[in-house]
Amino acid sequence: MKEETKLHVEEHEKHLLLDHNYDGLQELNHPLPFWWQFTFYGGIIFGAIYLAYYTIGGGPSLRQEFNKDYAFIAAKVEDFKKRESQFDPAVFATYNTPEGIDKGRTVFEVNCIACHLEKGTGDIGPNLTDNFWINSKGSPETNYPVIFNGVVEKGMPIWSEVLSKEEIYQVVAYVQTLHNTFAPNGKAPQGEKVE
Repeated sequence: MKEETKLHVEEHEKHLLLDHNYDGLQELNHPLPFWWQFTFYGGIIFGAIYLAYYTIGGGPSLRQEFNKDYAFIAAKVEDFKKRESQFDPAVFATYNTPEGIDKGRTVFEVNCIACHLEKGTGDIGPNLTDNFWINSKGSPETNYPVIFNGVVEKGMPIWSEVLSKEEIYQVVAYVQTLHNTFAPNGKAPQGEKVE
């Protein structure tokens, strides 16, 4: 055996030398580090406890965990809607300006024209230029919650899911400029007349 291929084992490693030989190769049996063993056996213990808890220990199922999380999220959404759907006259006043109304017109043209047509004369949605109203009384205080919360059963989307609060106030300001303008070729009146 050549000198460079001859087995060399340090004195302090001789007790680790395994007694088998593969093609002249021998190996040392170094123990795994403590942190690795701790992680490995800890994972086995955790897995056993986890399995026992979720199979025979009454742990919640995935469906139950989903329902709990969904109920929590739904409650937060409801709280948000209640808080944010309240009309604030002071906030409205900051958007009821020529600049705010102009921005509201842009938001209206991008999102509302499909149902209310240009200038709010009505198509699928009602005419916004007359003095008849279905879901509100035509005032900013009553228009804001209708836009924010929608009226899904009547085809009005929940715009708070798409538009920001600022955009909703701007649209309300713009819709107020359409009220009682009686644009020609408008849709026939719907709802109750509001003086």
